[in-house]
Amino acid sequence: MIVAVDLNASPVPEDDQDDFGDQVEEYHAPEERVESAVDIARREREERKRKLKRERSDDKPVQVSQSPGHDQLFHTKILKSYDRSKLPPGWLDCPSFGQEIYCMIPSKVPLGESFNDYIIPGKRYSFKQVIHQQRVLGRKLGLVIDLTNTSRYYPVADLKKEGIKHVKIQCKGRNSVPDNLSVNHFVYEVTQFLFRQKHSRKYILVHCTHGHNRTGYMIIHYLMRTMSMSVTQAIKIFSDVRPPGIYKPEYIDALYAFYHEKKPEMIVCPPTPKWKRTPELVDLNGEAMPDDDDDDGVPGSPLHENHETDTIMTNDDVLGDEIPNDQQDAFRQFCFQTLKLGVGARGHMQFPGSHPVSLNRENLQLLRQRYYYATWKADGTRYMMLITMDGCYLIDRSFNFRRVQMRFPCRITNDGMAEKTHHFTLLDGEMIIDTLPDSKKQERRYLIYDLMAVNGVSVIERPFYERWKMLEKEVIEPRNQERFQSRNPYYRYDMEPFRVRRKDFWLLSTVTKLLSEFIPKLSHDADGLIFQIDNDCQLLFLYERGKKKLMEGYRVAFEEGSNPLHYSGKIIECSWDSDRQEWIFKRIRTDKSTPNDFNTYRKVMRSIRDNITEDILLNEISEIIRLPMYADRIRIDSKANHHTNMSRRR
Repeated sequence: MIVAVDLNASPVPEDDQDDFGDQVEEYHAPEERVESAVDIARREREERKRKLKRERSDDKPVQVSQSPGHDQLFHTKILKSYDRSKLPPGWLDCPSFGQEIYCMIPSKVPLGESFNDYIIPGKRYSFKQVIHQQRVLGRKLGLVIDLTNTSRYYPVADLKKEGIKHVKIQCKGRNSVPDNLSVNHFVYEVTQFLFRQKHSRKYILVHCTHGHNRTGYMIIHYLMRTMSMSVTQAIKIFSDVRPPGIYKPEYIDALYAFYHEKKPEMIVCPPTPKWKRTPELVDLNGEAMPDDDDDDGVPGSPLHENHETDTIMTNDDVLGDEIPNDQQDAFRQFCFQTLKLGVGARGHMQFPGSHPVSLNRENLQLLRQRYYYATWKADGTRYMMLITMDGCYLIDRSFNFRRVQMRFPCRITNDGMAEKTHHFTLLDGEMIIDTLPDSKKQERRYLIYDLMAVNGVSVIERPFYERWKMLEKEVIEPRNQERFQSRNPYYRYDMEPFRVRRKDFWLLSTVTKLLSEFIPKLSHDADGLIFQIDNDCQLLFLYERGKKKLMEGYRVAFEEGSNPLHYSGKIIECSWDSDRQEWIFKRIRTDKSTPNDFNTYRKVMRSIRDNITEDILLNEISEIIRLPMYADRIRIDSKANHHTNMSRRR
């Protein structure tokens, strides 16, 4: 048993596709020139003349004498050229754009001038038309978000000349919805653009191929993460501004599943629009054919729901979805500012969560000098958690943030806070895996043991016990009240990726029961105790700067039949076998990016050599709790707990 003391509280693309990552370009606009109706008519008349001239030229006989191989290559090029100029199915009759929705304009993809030979003048919709039409409506574009899975539709240079920022987020459209990382990227880009446009109102054009399914899916995600509304309300808002809205049922189902909401029986997916149901665009069953540019020949990603499956859970499982690097950097800055910490000496930030240090005979005496509480040391994975209105973010020991879909309502107050959710609340805790004794079913649970900020306000200077009580009042109780009092009947807390509770701390006088009764009955692994000081407001860092040191004379024993080379370069966790005088391999620590340094090793070895047994610990504590400092506080705390329990019964 390890006894520890915590000294601080604190995706082969098609021929017409480009396989590239997300692109972000921004340019400054030159002097604007408004194209008049006379200019447009004159330009279109000249284009018709050039087209007629080319057609007459094509009627002249042409003799070509080439080898068969060259002839095949020629036809391949012609075919490819045709494919790149092929109009998206249903595009001609699809309405060009919808109404504004919070500075976003849902639109079908504008086609560059290379498509003009295939589109009659009255049906053309390029960025020249887009900019002119929006200007007539009093809107100036500042950002275009492209959700198509190809780059063949228009050159980005059309936007450079106008000083419009272009963001490419490639999303497949066949048999799949946009992946979660793409959604996170979209929401972040929109949020940042609108934040920077506080004093100059510009608009965002959001388009996929037709501006309905992928576009609607992304916009609805933005609404859900920035406004207080249900999925049903968000779907209706989009369908009102871009009729008929989303018409693929898998997109609608994915939205309800993602946000853990029960889909009302009254929700019926709109039929496929008439412009998408022309004879050449439907299959034998009368269903609309998928868009040509929306698939690269690989089956789409299946729809994932966030509830647990039958797979075996482990502490090494990766939870949550990636977020944009810029967003992660901003979150890191918030954490360090909240905790009043500076950037490390090496110029980068380290995980700022607390770590327990090993208990030895020297620091055991600290229990006599300050007032401590006790809790169990769970065998789980360390995570901090940042709660914002647009999502919750697990922070691992490598200081990386991953988004999980959770709901944390604020407590009910007289100013209407009941309708709001937490925004920039910072927690510290650990993720454990409970195995239910009867069903043997596994459940993840996040045990929160500290609160560092509430809605952007740092509370680290308050005593630990006060922060611990605030944690229950501000975070845990509002969730439980909404859940069990059916204040949000459509939200399903049982669909969340894990449960949440506050980790309990007890008076030092309960350590005997903690060891003999509580820990043996836990539904997850535990390997000792943690002692938490009452009023220490500083965080303790385990990381220390130092040189590597060769561990000469020490051995690590691996499981029989395993290949030690498999562990080369990996961080492993071991336990010390005092009889064999060697370390025993336990597991690979995928949650850690750096190993413990030599100073930490020395502290652990000292704790092992001191060999503080359970009997020694209990005897020491029995003496400590008789000290006046403990006797008085235990009496006061016991009385306070009694009154609290009586109030709850009433």
